Amino acid sequence: MTWTLLDRCCDRCTHSVENPCKDYVECRLNGPLCHEDERCRELRRRRLEELAYGEKGAKIKVPMASCTLAMGSEAVYNAVLEAVEKLGVEATVTISGCYGMDFIDPWVEFSAKGMPTAIYARVRPADVPKLIESYFIKRDVSGAFALKERTGGALGEEKVPLLSELDFWRKQYKWVSRNCGVVNPESLEEYVASGGYRGLSKALKVGPERVIDEIQKSGLRGRGGAGFPTGLKWKLARQQPATPKYVIANADEGDPGAFMNRLLAESDPFRIVEGLTIAGYAVGASQGFIFVRAEKPMMAKRLRRAVEEARKYGLLGRNILGSGFDFDIEVILSAGAFVCGEETAMIAAIEGKRAWPRQRPPYPAEKGLWGKPTIVNNVETLAHAATIMAEGAEKFAAVGTERTKGTKMFCVTGNVKRVGAYEVPIGVSVRYLVEELAGGPPDGSKIKAVQIGGPSGGCIPAALLDLPIDYETLQGAGAIMGSGGIVVMTEDTCMVDAAKFFLTFTSAESCGKCVPCRVGLRTMWNILDKITRGEGTEEDLHTLRQMAETVRSFSLCALGGTAPNPVLSTLRHFVDEYMAHIRDKVCPAMVCRALIAYRIDEERCIACGQCAMNCPVSAISRVESGKYRIDKEKCISCGICFAVCPVKVITKVPRGSLGGGHA
Repeated sequence: MTWTLLDRCCDRCTHSVENPCKDYVECRLNGPLCHEDERCRELRRRRLEELAYGEKGAKIKVPMASCTLAMGSEAVYNAVLEAVEKLGVEATVTISGCYGMDFIDPWVEFSAKGMPTAIYARVRPADVPKLIESYFIKRDVSGAFALKERTGGALGEEKVPLLSELDFWRKQYKWVSRNCGVVNPESLEEYVASGGYRGLSKALKVGPERVIDEIQKSGLRGRGGAGFPTGLKWKLARQQPATPKYVIANADEGDPGAFMNRLLAESDPFRIVEGLTIAGYAVGASQGFIFVRAEKPMMAKRLRRAVEEARKYGLLGRNILGSGFDFDIEVILSAGAFVCGEETAMIAAIEGKRAWPRQRPPYPAEKGLWGKPTIVNNVETLAHAATIMAEGAEKFAAVGTERTKGTKMFCVTGNVKRVGAYEVPIGVSVRYLVEELAGGPPDGSKIKAVQIGGPSGGCIPAALLDLPIDYETLQGAGAIMGSGGIVVMTEDTCMVDAAKFFLTFTSAESCGKCVPCRVGLRTMWNILDKITRGEGTEEDLHTLRQMAETVRSFSLCALGGTAPNPVLSTLRHFVDEYMAHIRDKVCPAMVCRALIAYRIDEERCIACGQCAMNCPVSAISRVESGKYRIDKEKCISCGICFAVCPVKVITKVPRGSLGGGHA
């Protein structure tokens, strides 16, 4: 038997979208909860089993999200369909979102009655027939990456770890990411069966004021960067007499290397729709918007489908769940400007105007979209709100710190073994994230710095890795929590060049409305460029600090106000590297092209000629011995010879250490 939201939960019920009962969501959430007789309990058991194993008693899940698609999951999905048919395996093939474990993409998950659920990592299309035959025909799971449980019904179970035993999974706290990689993100039925819409159902029963009280009691703060108390923001909007009111989900997420919002929206989109609906109910709005940047088409597609499905089944539109509450949502694509992540610029973009921030006050909660009270919440914040209303404020507030409750999702990228998105209680240390969960550097090198908070975040040194991650502590160290992007840098990173890199992004993304940001960031970039070319002076450092403080203090919006953080934090923690560039004309990390040269070890050179053939300026020539040398005057330090040398006999050296002629 296949159940849908429009089905009666049992033969004794007549509930429908048009004529809902007070327990409409509960009836469809876990099966027939309205009657506690044996038939209803059996129907419920069968329904949940069907969702777990499919109609055929076996299920194959292939993740379909932007990250997995980039690694070839669509080809794997097609290979699964072909192999199932060819091998005659009776299994339901479906999709899921992403676990956040990008280092195992693309993966597949097999489940069958009497067998342990098995996850296979880094699967290629050519691997699929063998994996399916091994699991479904031979009942052998020895080649799996991890198991979700042990049943004793398969070969090789003892050789494979449980997912719950692996540190990077065990040490997370799955709160808002609980469904990511678990449910089919395009199935409202699976979302409801996994606990979805309990939060909205509860909210509609207790009333708007009680909803705001619950969010305030939870201690939820905005997860988009500023950390403003969510309940207080909702309360301010509700108190405004002007109508209509609006709620907006900020799904712009423009930080390079940050993909928490994308992961949530692509893997569990109904949670965001539910959270925005709850926000609309709490503040008295009848219209919501989800603002998605156009560069994330999968994110927009999933959210639009979720809105359509919710509307189809009476979870959006008029008289939601018979409560008298009317609310609808529109998904809007942005042009992709980084400044659209700032709430007043986002509001201007929705209005069809140029995405320029405006002076505050008045704040959007007082005067926002079309001059009316408006709430703007980050995707993760709204996902938290939906989960808090379902699970209760006390459970959310049981983790975190005294000032900041709950969990936060972080994306750890850069030089680590396990790039991915991790959800942890706020207050864990930076080291916990980058070493225990992400595994630290893969090549045994040492961590030099960790940049936290996106391109506007600060760089903290390895000596401060034990700092707890919360808003106030990170600010004290010169960084910010921001949206949750973390970039790990090792000893081969030049911190001056890193600051220049982040400033390249923020200066290019400046909207140009205010002078401090428009002119100040470009001036700072020019100074950094001068230093990385070995032409800087100590006076430049004074100017750089002064300019950074000016931009931070007088910029109109948060983009300009936080953009100097990479510069100020590297000046604070890595000033010795700046001085090496200025006084000694040396880049300690051997990164800045103007300060390095390349030398061939002629004794070890095998005279293959690869370096000379690939040099774009013909700076490498054969000498009398038959070996090769580099002409320092012609060399442009592009590094191609260094990369192509098969025996690695070309080394980087400080440019000043070489005399004229050849190296």
